[in-house]
Amino acid sequence: MGLYESNFIRLGWLAGDLKSLPGRQTSAVRGDCDLVLTVTERSPYTSTVNLTYLLADAGSPKLYPDMRVRIYHDAHLVEAQQVAEAQGPRLLKAPRGGAERELGQRWARNMMLNKWLEYCVERGHRFSARTEARLGA
Repeated sequence: MGLYESNFIRLGWLAGDLKSLPGRQTSAVRGDCDLVLTVTERSPYTSTVNLTYLLADAGSPKLYPDMRVRIYHDAHLVEAQQVAEAQGPRLLKAPRGGAERELGQRWARNMMLNKWLEYCVERGHRFSARTEARLGA
């Protein structure tokens, strides 16, 4: 749960108040890909968002990683639920048995989210002017 709590804090650095996220936001930083956060589901205690980079491509932008993230507002936790199957790192597909494989995959997805959120903050991404002021950037 410590990892999920860290994900909640880091996503808050990027997006501010996670309970009141608008439907879609884009963060553009010079020298980096655009970062897009899209709210796909809301309920009183949870929200589900997709978080992705828009990678430049010859035809149209590619979404990578395309990650579905669940926010638990009352518990102050964020869980990476899914990375698009075609894009998941090899670690997420390692052959293991049953429960061990599921726990390993959850850990890998959430560690990936944690490091990615940290990287995005370090690159200067923000979805809210309030987060910029709060971090002193």
